[in-house]
Amino acid sequence: MNPRLTRSQQKTICSQLGNVKLRLLYKASVHGFTGAAFHQQCDSRSPTVSVGYNASGFVFGGYTKQPFSQSGQYVYDDQAFLYTFSGEKLLKYPVTSPPHAVRMISNSGPYFGEALVLVNGSKAVVYNNPGNHYNFNAAEMHGNNLNLTECEVYQVEETKEFERPWRTITWESGKRMELMESIKSYKPTVNSVSQVRILLIGPVGAGKSSFFNSINSVFRGHVTSQAIAGCSATSLTTQFRSHTLKAGREGKPLPIILCDTMGLEESTGAGLNIDDISSILSGHLPDRYQFNPSAPLHADAHGYRKSSSLKDKIHCVAYVIDACKVSIMPTKLEEKLDAIRKKVNLMGIPQLVLMTKVDEACPFVSRDIRNIYRSGYIKEMMQEVSARIGVPLSCIVPVRNYSEELELDPNCDILLLSAVIQMLRFADNYFDEISDRFSNIELKEQ
Repeated sequence: MNPRLTRSQQKTICSQLGNVKLRLLYKASVHGFTGAAFHQQCDSRSPTVSVGYNASGFVFGGYTKQPFSQSGQYVYDDQAFLYTFSGEKLLKYPVTSPPHAVRMISNSGPYFGEALVLVNGSKAVVYNNPGNHYNFNAAEMHGNNLNLTECEVYQVEETKEFERPWRTITWESGKRMELMESIKSYKPTVNSVSQVRILLIGPVGAGKSSFFNSINSVFRGHVTSQAIAGCSATSLTTQFRSHTLKAGREGKPLPIILCDTMGLEESTGAGLNIDDISSILSGHLPDRYQFNPSAPLHADAHGYRKSSSLKDKIHCVAYVIDACKVSIMPTKLEEKLDAIRKKVNLMGIPQLVLMTKVDEACPFVSRDIRNIYRSGYIKEMMQEVSARIGVPLSCIVPVRNYSEELELDPNCDILLLSAVIQMLRFADNYFDEISDRFSNIELKEQ
């Protein structure tokens, strides 16, 4: 189930409730616009946020800390409130009679006093009676449109906070410069390679192009947007791109090339073609190759490198995963990632995961990015990514890309630069493996 409530709306609601996250329990369009379906999914769960949607574009509902049941009784809740969205702003209507805050009716959905009922009488409608235990303006709340197009109920779950970070990271300003200098001075352990090639793979909108733009911004000293990035249902990257980074506007090229691919899509014949992966990994794909989702690259294609050297090949693969969408990753997308991972494993190329949008996923991190390794929720998401993608937790690096800012944030830079350092370390492992292999061949020949 995909939540209809946007990340921004979830974040706004969570800001009223503390360090919490929302987990979707009930979706009327999936489970049914009936009281029975609602109670089957939501009874005994608490606290909850209920959301109604109508064709006029209104998003409204209520919060209660009490678990739902079918007792027919009123339940006391002095923290309950109704709400509506006015643009991105949340308008709250606190309960005026706590003993009558919520009523447990079997033939309806969420039932707030006698003021607001969603899925009333097991129909896709709203019951509306302002002033009866809650005061609100009906036109302001839902525009007097009482027909529901959707109804959702989310469980409110606390996000754990660790007293001490579970992964060590230094946030001092000097650390940022230290990391930048380490990247600038890095040299691959193999003489024939001057720049490490990192392949970015991930679903549409996960932030592959934004990651390159963010790293580029750090070394340019201001936010840039060289690679095409943004919000779209289909991939904005349609070509294979090898992005070279520079140490400043007129600076020398850095010893790392970020290779961007077309985004993965769950449907067949859309997004990155998995059969192109082997050609990319082996260094056969030319820069600016135009992807064809329905047909893989052929050896007779224009620009195809029939004989590639080690410097042309991919030395590390980074999967880019949106932290907000980990738990709702479609099965087909997961299967595509698994197929890619197996191809990468066969070629002995090291792999890691960049988990993006951590601030959008966790309000605790949104308040201060330095809470990243004190957030229990982020750790849970990383553990879920580990299980779904099939990589150890130590191979998962959370980052926050630049998307709406105009100025750099030193703490975001430290996370981004730390991710690059991990990529270089993984590439070193790959080069060491190659060197060992050649050494063994030479020993056998002697």
